[in-house]
Amino acid sequence: MLRKTEFLEERGGTQVEQLFVRSKAVVSRRVAGETLVVPVRGKVGDLASIYSFNQTGSLIWQSLESPKSFAELVSIVEQEYAVEHDQARRDVKQFLHDMLSADLLQARERVCGEAGEEISMAGIDPTAQGEPHATGSR
Repeated sequence: MLRKTEFLEERGGTQVEQLFVRSKAVVSRRVAGETLVVPVRGKVGDLASIYSFNQTGSLIWQSLESPKSFAELVSIVEQEYAVEHDQARRDVKQFLHDMLSADLLQARERVCGEAGEEISMAGIDPTAQGEPHATGSR
């Protein structure tokens, strides 16, 4: 479940941003316009747990090849499909929630100093419970 902030969180003069990236324990392929994702457990593909994504899910999944923040993913969906900001937020939030719950994504924190320089990137327990909350605005 998502537990961390969707945007930036202030912590004693530093900003903490949550980033999402694909798990290294999955294999994905695009087949006939559809994205298929197979978790790998014990070096073997778990064929009982194949996930397929619609166009929006495929766009988000492709974007997560490198770490992206919630806000970056919302912007990508807004630009590609010309949807309202609130709809893009709901779609991305649901996708991230589902993918974290299935262990297909990992979440990390990027900690930046007051001047915006990156200080560190720490792993986050993707199984932590709770709802995401926005601490910033668009």
